[in-house]
Amino acid sequence: VLLVAGQLLVGRRTFWLPRWLLKRSVSCAKLDKAVTWMRKPARAIDRLLKPRLTWLTQRAGTYLVALFCFLIALAMPLMEVVPFSANGAGLALMMFGLSLMANDGLWALLALILTGGTVSGVAYALL
Repeated sequence: VLLVAGQLLVGRRTFWLPRWLLKRSVSCAKLDKAVTWMRKPARAIDRLLKPRLTWLTQRAGTYLVALFCFLIALAMPLMEVVPFSANGAGLALMMFGLSLMANDGLWALLALILTGGTVSGVAYALL
């Protein structure tokens, strides 16, 4: 997440990933099983996503989303101290990613709210 969000922040149009990561593979059987298992949840999520509030997912909005993803990724190791807080951060990252892919600013806004709630929960737990 740090690598991709960082590249978004510096304005790269294509992403660079290390060769060792690009060479990773999954067997066809495992991929087929995962795709079959994810069909129903993916359809449900697809029905919720549509282009709206596009200013949050285009131009400067993309940089805002990338910045939050970068900061969440930096904070996740610290969140492991507070039970389930990393789950909220992971959910926010997933929502940010879906918002950029579907150009759905509402999901980006909901992810921002979830991020704020997660951060405030962690702060409360640690204080």
